[in-house]
Amino acid sequence: MTIIDTHIPDIKLIQPTLLNDSRGFFYENIHAEKLNRVGLHMPMQQENISRSSKGTLRGLHYQIAPYAQAKWVHVVVGHIFDVAVDIRPESSTYGQWVGVHLSDENRHMLIIPHGFAHGFYVLSDLADVVYKCDTVYHKESERAIRWDDPTLGIDWPLLDHPVQLSDKDKAAALFQP
Repeated sequence: MTIIDTHIPDIKLIQPTLLNDSRGFFYENIHAEKLNRVGLHMPMQQENISRSSKGTLRGLHYQIAPYAQAKWVHVVVGHIFDVAVDIRPESSTYGQWVGVHLSDENRHMLIIPHGFAHGFYVLSDLADVVYKCDTVYHKESERAIRWDDPTLGIDWPLLDHPVQLSDKDKAAALFQP
């Protein structure tokens, strides 16, 4: 497993080591000892799985303290563009975002710590996304930022396809720097 720093140092991209043979493949999705050696400690309290169709955009979601969530995101089926936005006012990267392609082909994973809003856009016909969280969902602490907020300027790789949003995401607030 290779751990790659993004331009926001707290967000890590994980590239697993794939073992392929005639039967298929194998890789370690999480290996606590290897992650602990590089300072990544993330006890999982909840695992979520979503299935979405092409053009679906979920996010940008986060929870406020004390229910803030760190996430470990990977794709089991399909291809997404995954985004994390730094919403920590004291951070030198406040308001900046990281976007990566996660797919069932590259098997990359994204580790998103507390203090980030998260969202993804589905580029394949269907995508099954798994995200493990270090705290459980708490409805009263949930917040959302508009996916197309002009202040953030996220460069989504939009398809020639209408963006599909939930009612909650349509009503999301603008980012307040």
